[in-house]
Amino acid sequence: MATSESAAAHRQRQMAESFGADADRYDRARMAYPDELIARILMLSPGPEVLDVGCGTGIEARQLQAVGASVLGVEPDGRMAAYARSRGLVVEESRFEDWDAAGRTFDAVISAQAWHWVDPVAGAAKVRDVLRPGGLFAAFWNVYEPPASVGDALLEGLRDVAPDLPLGLGAMKQADKTYEEGARQVGERFVDLGGFAEPEPWRFSWSRDFTREEWLDFVPTQGFLTRLSREQCAPVLEVVGAAIDDLGGKFTLNTVTVGIAIPLRRVP
Repeated sequence: MATSESAAAHRQRQMAESFGADADRYDRARMAYPDELIARILMLSPGPEVLDVGCGTGIEARQLQAVGASVLGVEPDGRMAAYARSRGLVVEESRFEDWDAAGRTFDAVISAQAWHWVDPVAGAAKVRDVLRPGGLFAAFWNVYEPPASVGDALLEGLRDVAPDLPLGLGAMKQADKTYEEGARQVGERFVDLGGFAEPEPWRFSWSRDFTREEWLDFVPTQGFLTRLSREQCAPVLEVVGAAIDDLGGKFTLNTVTVGIAIPLRRVP
């Protein structure tokens, strides 16, 4: 979500709806969100009823359910929606901008790894419509920082098989800053709309050890690769795997979860 691209990302429907090509891998390989973040959502929310925008396979929804939330998912990709339902989540299939709330309101509206796919103006207005007074909007993203050699291998492989991809090297090297700026811009949209309190930036730093096999399972779930064929992905995974082999077959992944939390003002 480079800042120059984030405002237009919602128009890239082919990429936005490509993640369901292998929903099982997505759910298996993608990382969950920090427990502290999940707890903070419920702590700041006036109640347990949560709307999850772009819920995907339901990773964050299941985390919220585990701590007592009642979650409704909205997801435009039918394959992702079906997978989430198979894991016990109630999901309505729609783009959020087109979704019919049917008069329902919620204590919190969240979006994990997905808000940049939503029209920023129409999305903010819909959030205001469906939030209860004092309710919370929170959007957040996991930003991954593999060792430099592993990240460089991915870029090298992608350039070889798909030279026309708009790979922003600078943005990818400083992805946490890129996402923080994108989150700040989300906050500005909500403030400009009116009715919301001052946005609060969120940042959580954590790490996890990855084996070669685990990372190569994760890599194809990223946006630039979900639209590539298996044959195109194979050489990319080969060079990434070789880079991990040079590190002894495993590495520690540093991860930052960045986000923005924006309460709807209470009616006096």
